[in-house]
Amino acid sequence: MRALARRGFISLTLAACVAGVFASRARENDEERADGIVYGEARRERLDVYAPASRSGADRPVVVYFYGGGWQSGHRSDARGVAQALAARGILTITPDYRIYPEAVFPGFLDDAAAAVRWTRDHAREFGGDPKRIFVMGHSSGAHIAAMLATDPRYLAAQGMAKTSLAGMIGLAGPYAAIPTSDPHMDEIFPAALRQQALPIQFLSGNEPPMLLAAGTADTDVDPRNSDRFAAALRAHHDVVELKRYAGFGHDTIVKSLAATQGTPSPVLADVTAFIAAH
Repeated sequence: MRALARRGFISLTLAACVAGVFASRARENDEERADGIVYGEARRERLDVYAPASRSGADRPVVVYFYGGGWQSGHRSDARGVAQALAARGILTITPDYRIYPEAVFPGFLDDAAAAVRWTRDHAREFGGDPKRIFVMGHSSGAHIAAMLATDPRYLAAQGMAKTSLAGMIGLAGPYAAIPTSDPHMDEIFPAALRQQALPIQFLSGNEPPMLLAAGTADTDVDPRNSDRFAAALRAHHDVVELKRYAGFGHDTIVKSLAATQGTPSPVLADVTAFIAAH
């Protein structure tokens, strides 16, 4: 068993070398990790790969997870708990960094996100993943990014992909129908002339990938009615959507619950893994 595990780790290391330059590699009980793989030319265009330790069976579903941070903060290491939770359940997970304010404003971070998805499609098999089962997922502003890729076709099209090639989108506490205005930098990140082009709800056409929208009832940072309105609009276009509300969960609780390793099993994690299994 130790020999098999070592061979799997060596395979991940070789795959990372083929895929691009990476800073380090690690192996833990439930996943193997390659850190800092280059997917673009900008300084922040780096990603980490969390591969399930076991490579047996069919190709794994793949999640590209975008962390939150108001489009102006965050690092891919912030997503480690989520990625480890998903990898432990047999899901190949990619956590990209992307350019943030002030280095980038809308739509620069969407260009980066689409490039990370294209990289994932091109290299998923090298890490045991199925390039035909790629889900985009995110929390808060990361959920907005994931939803934009799943609705506005321009960003993936620039990478030679279609939004219909995605297996699904999973949004945790995302702003889909309105950009939060309380932050003084929002007018710079989303110029007024482009604001309507930055709302996922504006781009529905009836051929969106299946979506899971999750929100906490106690979220005071992003109004959970964003998820309600987005789900209603998706249903009006006959798209497949699941809406989950978690009583008493706040903006950060929803993602912390997903990444928790102790205590009561997370209903968020259960719903996310069930959605992925269904699609």
